[in-house]
Amino acid sequence: MAEIRTTEENTTVDQDMKATTAITDTEPQISPILGYTDEPLLPLSKACSPLNEILHNMSFYTQLALDETPEQPPDGLTIDESAAIRLYTIEWDKPHRSLYSMLNYHLKNNDHEALLPYFKYIKLFVTALVKLPCIPPLTVWRGVTKNLSGEFPPGAEMTWWAFSSCTTEMTVLENNMYLGNEGDRTLFSVEVMNGRTIKAHSHFVTEDEILLLSGTHMVVQSQLSPADNLYIIHLKQVIPKTTSLEPPFEGAHIYPEIKRPFYRKKRFIIPFFSLLALFIAGVIVAIVVGLSKSTPYVCSNPFQQQGSFVTGRNPSATVLDHFRNAIDFDIAVANLADSTVTMLLRNKDDVFQTTSGITGVQPESIVSEDFNNDGKLDIATANNDDNTITILVGIGNGLFQAPVNYTVGSSPSYLIAADFNNDKKMDLAVTNQDNNSVSVLLGNGNATFQTQIQYATGNSPVSLATGDFNNDNQLDLIVVSQNDGTISMLAGNGNGVFQAGKILASGTSPNFVVAADFNNDTKLDLIFSNQLENNIEVLLNNGDGSFDIGDTYLTADSPSCIAVADINNDGNLDFAVTNSGFNNIFIFLGNGNGTFMNGVSYDTGNAPSFVIVADIDKDNKLDLAVTNNGDNTISIYRGIGNGTFYPSSTFKTGNSPSCMVSRDFNNDSIADIAVVNSDDNTVDVLLGGTIEAIRYVLTYTTGQFPYSLVSADMNNDNKQDLVMTNVRDNTLGILINKGDGTFPTSTTYTIGQNPTDVMAVDLNSDNRSDLVVAYAYNRSISVLFNNGNMTFGTAMNYTVGPSPSFILSADFNNDKKPDLAVCNQGNSSISVLLNNGNGIFGAKIDYATGRSPGSMAIGDFNKDGNIDLAVVNSGQNTISVLINKGKAVFSSAVSYNVDKVPSSISAADFNHDGNIDLVVANSGSNSIIVLFGDKNGVFASRATYKTNSYPDNVLSGDWNNDGKVDLVVTNGKSNNVVVFQNICKK
Repeated sequence: MAEIRTTEENTTVDQDMKATTAITDTEPQISPILGYTDEPLLPLSKACSPLNEILHNMSFYTQLALDETPEQPPDGLTIDESAAIRLYTIEWDKPHRSLYSMLNYHLKNNDHEALLPYFKYIKLFVTALVKLPCIPPLTVWRGVTKNLSGEFPPGAEMTWWAFSSCTTEMTVLENNMYLGNEGDRTLFSVEVMNGRTIKAHSHFVTEDEILLLSGTHMVVQSQLSPADNLYIIHLKQVIPKTTSLEPPFEGAHIYPEIKRPFYRKKRFIIPFFSLLALFIAGVIVAIVVGLSKSTPYVCSNPFQQQGSFVTGRNPSATVLDHFRNAIDFDIAVANLADSTVTMLLRNKDDVFQTTSGITGVQPESIVSEDFNNDGKLDIATANNDDNTITILVGIGNGLFQAPVNYTVGSSPSYLIAADFNNDKKMDLAVTNQDNNSVSVLLGNGNATFQTQIQYATGNSPVSLATGDFNNDNQLDLIVVSQNDGTISMLAGNGNGVFQAGKILASGTSPNFVVAADFNNDTKLDLIFSNQLENNIEVLLNNGDGSFDIGDTYLTADSPSCIAVADINNDGNLDFAVTNSGFNNIFIFLGNGNGTFMNGVSYDTGNAPSFVIVADIDKDNKLDLAVTNNGDNTISIYRGIGNGTFYPSSTFKTGNSPSCMVSRDFNNDSIADIAVVNSDDNTVDVLLGGTIEAIRYVLTYTTGQFPYSLVSADMNNDNKQDLVMTNVRDNTLGILINKGDGTFPTSTTYTIGQNPTDVMAVDLNSDNRSDLVVAYAYNRSISVLFNNGNMTFGTAMNYTVGPSPSFILSADFNNDKKPDLAVCNQGNSSISVLLNNGNGIFGAKIDYATGRSPGSMAIGDFNKDGNIDLAVVNSGQNTISVLINKGKAVFSSAVSYNVDKVPSSISAADFNHDGNIDLVVANSGSNSIIVLFGDKNGVFASRATYKTNSYPDNVLSGDWNNDGKVDLVVTNGKSNNVVVFQNICKK
């Protein structure tokens, strides 16, 4: 049986994963072994000499590895190189930790200093590994006895910094040490491209071990749960944008040299097998490890995930307040990476709708052309439910005039625009699905159209293409009729009149067609999708309106839309196809002769319905945009330029987006996107910038690196303003609220270096909000008194602990004066400062907490009339509760374990039992935990909820005015805000 190496001899693989897997931070990490290549290449004994004082009996195990190594090691390695790998595989005698255990421990913790003594060994070890041939791309397995599904959301990128052991043998799952058949279990299915097989150089000669190099960068493809408590996560290795592992010598290959596979003519392409592998694996795993018994459902959880709303990049702090009126709560979010503040204004439907125009009922298709020859792009939609076409005349700034409708046939479903009568005016053609016809509307050149002319088609026409298919220099029409499975051509006469349809080919439930020259013979060919057979068929044009049947290519479930372009810049046309039943897209790269390479898959949102290819971010590389009908989003995939794409970014649309076009609507030379939303009768226009910054309504510029955010009435106009710390330019920024949720005026104040947190409170009873600021690298906080005219007095500084990170204000000694509490990350403590009444504070009183306290919440946890404190300890994965015994004297901290890297905490009564509860955001495990309090201030029970990637801030408030406390969570890596609605009965 193959073995999966554990981190230390008495640990489980669950702990091994924690020690060998590290998800990259919001900003890319630097390799913890950066600089190892500067070391000389030494014999093993000398390379390991710096470790003799660190690892138990190091010289013995070094000699053991050399003694076991043959004089002529395989793979062309030297004795020392082969022995370096063998030494890595040796288990030290218990209870001592092995070389690989300690090495991976420091790699996982990104501890560069601790790794320095290992550098000489690492130089020899990595030199040996890269001399081994890369295994062919294949799927390897790794199992842990814990539910890690929340930490690996689809589309997330991550880097494993440790050297990771995997297996190709699924029988390893039978061993309880690795997966077992009880409790929470996670199986990783990893598509790797540069793993190394080390069996020939291992201490364990029967071990089929695949070793992944440090810095292996992966994208989460999908998840599956084939049995209760069993989770399968499919990862795919990709080459990172920045170097994650330096080559040990010149000419060394960390990754294999990429060669395109030869095309084998006249055979079916089966790209979807790799996608089905995860499902098949789930079935096998369920058989191997057994299906666990279902866990009974207990209705004791107060929250359900309400919705996800897009913010700027890396939201770092949030405030919930009344920005527009006294009734509705809005949310302000500071976005760390793009220096903005995003407002989420609550309404009954959604937040952050982009510019919209009204269409007919249930628009299903959209085109964009200049219908009135004014140099500005207009939009036309086909409206399935009221049998009309809507014309929206463009103003030129991304906005549109009032709609004008034209009647067509029954259930119009697919729309195209072209000059069918050669008068240099754009005309329209649309399929009418329910009366088996195509309507042609000739344009007048002023954005008005003549009455439709209908032409008979096959049964249920659903897609159209146009071009000169019979070489007479006139535009023809290709019609796909789904119910009778025909592809037919209506030859054009050149005057806007078309001949009767001629059947070209038949498919099984064909649903989409595109025309282009796929074999470079200057004749327009066709490819069409068959929805029920899950394939793509190619028709090659003979030049006279007849077509030869080409090859067939299998897709995933329910191919729904095709887009054509030269995606990899090789001069040959490629195509992308959405698979609405499998939530992915396939990319087929063309060979230039009418044949295509194997499809490559990318995960999408739910039920992808339409795809376009365009240079959205203006970098001269083609990108993809995909509408996801099932979750009302658009996924954007940034092109690398070689036919591959980075993972998607997702932006909110209206309900049921079904079709879209990409053009420059606001004349800024950047491609924009228009999308029709079938269920709410709108068109959304997303104005393009960079991929990461498709622009939102209500976004405001801040200083550099906004880190902390509070709301307060800073100018006494009874409107909540915003105050934020800007770390990199050492300023405070204030945005003045106009009263309608907009902030047209801003003011900036220079303060001390590296401000990390700010608190607004009236400290001196003058009815003005004063400010308290903490600084990252000082042992002090500053108090700034508000003069009432948007100016502040000279800062008064107070000593606290090292690296103050969070400030909170409350009346801790019941004298009706606001006091202060400060988290000190540098010495794991909090400082309490009592207010003398005029804003002057006494000396600090320190209380010990857990390691690296970073956030606090307050409440009367034990109902004794005193304000207590709860603190998150990010360095210890705990929270500390400090009970106020009266007069601001706190008891010793009581600790409660939470998930990985807790980052934020909030307090309220979430379950309506009259006791204060706590909620903690855990950025390292993509979760929030609600700890339910009792009347004594004890938090014995809990509920856990999964979030998106890297939740770093949690707030509580009544989001929907139903009298129950909801939660709002920012997710720093998935760039969105998630609302958890309280569903408890009052």
